[in-house]
Amino acid sequence: MKPYLTITRRCLRQIIAPVLGLLVFLMIWQAAANHIDTMLGKFPGPMDVVEQTQNLVAEHRDQRVKADAFAERQERFISERLVHEPDWQPVRRQYTGAPTFFDQILTSLVTVLAGFVVASIVAIPLGIVMGLSRFAHQAMNPIVQLFRPVSPLAWLPLVTLVVASVYTSTDPLMTRSFVVSMITVTLCCLWPTLLNTAVGVQTVSSDLNNVSRVLRLNWFTHVVKIVLPSAIPMMFAGLRVSLGIAWMVLIAAEMLAQNPGLGKFVWDEFQNGSSQSLSRIMTAVIVIGLIGFALDRVMLLLQRKVDWQAGA
Repeated sequence: MKPYLTITRRCLRQIIAPVLGLLVFLMIWQAAANHIDTMLGKFPGPMDVVEQTQNLVAEHRDQRVKADAFAERQERFISERLVHEPDWQPVRRQYTGAPTFFDQILTSLVTVLAGFVVASIVAIPLGIVMGLSRFAHQAMNPIVQLFRPVSPLAWLPLVTLVVASVYTSTDPLMTRSFVVSMITVTLCCLWPTLLNTAVGVQTVSSDLNNVSRVLRLNWFTHVVKIVLPSAIPMMFAGLRVSLGIAWMVLIAAEMLAQNPGLGKFVWDEFQNGSSQSLSRIMTAVIVIGLIGFALDRVMLLLQRKVDWQAGA
């Protein structure tokens, strides 16, 4: 009976409890929405979000149909013209319709991952150096503590002006707005990874360090074989915090700078002021939260794959 009771309790904790909590939240949300009036109408409830989700899916499908029809007409025109002008060099153009909600989600994901990867590439090596060298820690720590609390609202104007002055590229994959958002995300999210990596390196067991000395490992081998495996839990704790900060910063940066993405979608709906704007904004808020949760779960799964202590 004891194993059966244990399994039952585990199911209650892992399935029933979260579902019950979600149901209570939805009930409170609906009750509050019924009593909140705004200049645009009632505050949207759960069913309004479901309805707008269906509308956004339908809009995305309609836009894809138009894009496919445009591509088909373009290919037909090119084929017909090449029959009469074999030497003509066709120029294929991209469909210029307005980006859909799901296009904006993809844009935000690409931007946040790019900024997060750049921040990690910078922060992890610097954190290792800070953790291994007391002199480096004393030299770099004041700079870290100076810039760590700076809000993205302060960085965004500076980054925008600098990028506008020095960055000139016609690559559609590296537009100026993308670079501005990516750099802003990088500047705001590298600090947790940097500090946690440094702390993780500093807390490596003295026994492991002694083993490294006995084996006379060089600096690089010591870092790869001893330091990194021991510092991975703290490092990933910093990476998870950094990714969460990156996602929050990106939405704010897109909203303020009017760069493509979910932040711009929210701001455009707010400026639109239609009867559906509130429910569309609330839908975006729920999606933003779900994506942030999914990104954190992905980082946790990745940690379990690479951390030898996770299975202990």
